[in-house]
Amino acid sequence: MGHAAGAVRTGGPALERARAGDGEAFRELAEPYRSELQLHCYRILGSVQDAEDTVQETLLAAWRGLGGFESRASVRAWLYRIATNRCLNLLRDAGRRPRPSLPARPPFDVPEPTRRADPSWYEPYPDALLDGLPDAAPGPEARYEARESLALAFVAGLQRLPPRQRAVLVLRDVLGFRAAEVAGMLDASGVAVNSALQRARATLEERLPGRDRDRMPLPRSARERALAGRFAEVLENSDVDGLVALLTDDAWLTMPPEPLEYQGHAAIAAFYRALPWWGGRALRLLPARANGGPAFGAYLREPGGGAARAYGLVVLTLAGDGAGGAAGEGRIAAVTRFGDNGLLPRFGLPLELPG
Repeated sequence: MGHAAGAVRTGGPALERARAGDGEAFRELAEPYRSELQLHCYRILGSVQDAEDTVQETLLAAWRGLGGFESRASVRAWLYRIATNRCLNLLRDAGRRPRPSLPARPPFDVPEPTRRADPSWYEPYPDALLDGLPDAAPGPEARYEARESLALAFVAGLQRLPPRQRAVLVLRDVLGFRAAEVAGMLDASGVAVNSALQRARATLEERLPGRDRDRMPLPRSARERALAGRFAEVLENSDVDGLVALLTDDAWLTMPPEPLEYQGHAAIAAFYRALPWWGGRALRLLPARANGGPAFGAYLREPGGGAARAYGLVVLTLAGDGAGGAAGEGRIAAVTRFGDNGLLPRFGLPLELPG
């Protein structure tokens, strides 16, 4: 996804017209990059809405600052410079403001978690927003494939990094910009960029699951649909044994920004068995797609029947056959539940299902 980072597009006649005040010429220059800039901002910020707002601000700043654009750089690199620094400014300002309060704890006794992490504030990314991305390879310096760098586990890992390390890693290892280009974008020395990159890589690799990209079910493949379908079936039937059978041995259940995290079959099974609705077949799941993989809108039916109301969004992270499944099956490496029902409309999902 995205244009190759080394590609040069300095603007040509459209740039000259835009500098003369032609707004349509500026749109011709900038619009092809809107979708990839939004994904870039999402990776750094972890928020779809913040990413959308930041891209709008980026394009406005670029329009106003067009006179200062030096054609020695590509238009794309110039826009990435503006967008990245806007993201860093937003994160810096957010650090001075109090965080939103955590959602209320579940109204039932939850089992002791495997670990308690710091609250992590990030959201899933609708696959529908990926449709406008150009299909091109990242730059030659990139270390992550497009699918890996979009995965929810990758985005969650980024949010644990300091903002500047986050930006450097995305620019270098995801987009493939050269070290000198990144240094110019961030007004930093090459030494500082390389140091930040090494620290970011070390931290991120500790948090990411092992790569088995060759054995993972391909997006939208029959294998992926079958695995996601089995997950929906066992949850809707309150089948904890069936759920455990779909998980890798070291699977995680997380509920960001809630700090409780559960790992492994026993811990995850205990959590689901503690749910007050488990066993009553009160849950319904509607399929969606997030971060390049399967997701579901969850709905709980009212006691005694009737309408089913939104109960958050569930995103699955899949693993290959080497993670404990029979050949050709694949397994689920992580179940991530977002309790914010306001996310559902972004995925084309309703807030209520009729009875």
